Amino acid sequence: MKALERAILLSAVFSIFCVISVSCTNSSSVEYNFLQCLSRHSQRSNPISEAIYTSKSASFSSVLQSYVRNLRFISPTTPKPLLIVAAKHESHVPATVICAKSLGLEIRIRSGGHDYEGVSYVSQNTTDFIVLDMFNLRSINIDMADESAWVQSGAILGEIFYAISMKSKNHAFPAGVCPSIGAGGHFTGGGYGNMMRKYGLSTDNIVDAKIVNVNGKILDRKAMGEDLFWAIRGGGGSSFGVILAWKIKFVRVPATVTVFEVKRTLAQGATEILVKWQQVADKLDHDLFIRAIIKPANETIEVSFMSLFLGNSERLLKLMSQSFPQLGLQKTDCHEMSWIQSVLYWTNYQNGTTSPEVLLNRVPKGQVFLKRKSDYVKQPISKTDLEALWKVMIEIGEVTMLWNPYGGKMSEIPETATPFPHRAGNLFKIQYSVNWKEEGFESTKRYLSLMKKLYVAMTPYVSKNPRMAFYNYRDLDIGTNSKGGYDEAKVYGTKYFKGNFERLVRIKTKVDPENFFRNEQSIPTLPSKQL
Repeated sequence: MKALERAILLSAVFSIFCVISVSCTNSSSVEYNFLQCLSRHSQRSNPISEAIYTSKSASFSSVLQSYVRNLRFISPTTPKPLLIVAAKHESHVPATVICAKSLGLEIRIRSGGHDYEGVSYVSQNTTDFIVLDMFNLRSINIDMADESAWVQSGAILGEIFYAISMKSKNHAFPAGVCPSIGAGGHFTGGGYGNMMRKYGLSTDNIVDAKIVNVNGKILDRKAMGEDLFWAIRGGGGSSFGVILAWKIKFVRVPATVTVFEVKRTLAQGATEILVKWQQVADKLDHDLFIRAIIKPANETIEVSFMSLFLGNSERLLKLMSQSFPQLGLQKTDCHEMSWIQSVLYWTNYQNGTTSPEVLLNRVPKGQVFLKRKSDYVKQPISKTDLEALWKVMIEIGEVTMLWNPYGGKMSEIPETATPFPHRAGNLFKIQYSVNWKEEGFESTKRYLSLMKKLYVAMTPYVSKNPRMAFYNYRDLDIGTNSKGGYDEAKVYGTKYFKGNFERLVRIKTKVDPENFFRNEQSIPTLPSKQL
């Protein structure tokens, strides 16, 4: 008996039991109807049976947990889906969409799991939801003549980087520095990395896409139209459909790049160096990206200045001596290597200690409980104010800040070019980061409180009216949308997308008028009175 037929039979038996037992809900009948619908819409040539995991499947928990990267959303009390469809063929996606819509099931779409708030596999709004997992759809088809590739949404960044490096030593793609991030979610939120000052975001280098719309139709850029293609490149694709694949355009990199990481404590002048960094980091040569990582350590503050330079160390040292001599960069700090080796360096693998094949590992080094938040800074923070912040950070003792410089290409692209609006006028973006391993409600409460304390302390120094945020750093603290309403969504929508939010809402209303594709921070439809 085929797997899908077995699942339907088991669901039917359970449904009969539920009719007898007053303690059962109607979830089993919904599941049964959904499975029957899938059997009607699946192709014989590409059976969907092996892609389905019901709550009664032996592998259900392992499949669900395999791409959970935040242990906060893996507890026994975390809402679980009715079932998982781990699509193995593109045809499985339209069938899943059609059947979920027909039965009124919410659908959560997961491609990699680097989802800070778990909205790609958890629903706080309903118990009747399913997870459409894209991890099996991860082909990468490279066309070096066109300097491009079609990348399925389930591919991770490490697989993309590796595939490019196997074809060329002078091509790359601007994306995040964590190799285990799934392309599907990363690209739909913008996708920033350490080449953004030279080449912009991932989404700025996407030239086509394939999406399954609310009617189960597969559309490319021409078929979907420019409005929808605009929306999914930074506006969150899961509000508009299911992204099957992206066509990415490669960028050129030199055969030799240079990296460094220089650490300074307060006693070594970290504050003064950071004051200067704020003045120059967004104005440096476009080939140069220097991140500042700020963390408390042994009753002081340590700042790590971590860099990727698209060139050799000789040119880098000359630029640094002219523009940022305060850091005191020495030739011994600089490490020349290929671009793919720099990817490993930024993933905390020491140069020469491992091969690029490690980028194909889809499991991160370790799982933790975590919380992330974000901010944008438009004016330098003074030395006096930094010293006040250090006292707060030392008192908190747990939360790290990553300051990512803007300028370069990021200031040249208009904020309306894609839904991602945070372009000219920003000096740098902040990621607040806290990780912990202790289980339990009290531990979670404590660490979230520490994060909030630093976030509040930063209020005077960051963007205002509204206080902006980065969509890929999903943060439910800044607003949720339990009812799918426009007014609720506008709170977080303007923080993520500024004026682009209104255009996203109009496009959403046009392509998904019944608001089928939704989650706690999705793009809403327009109220009927505004249609």
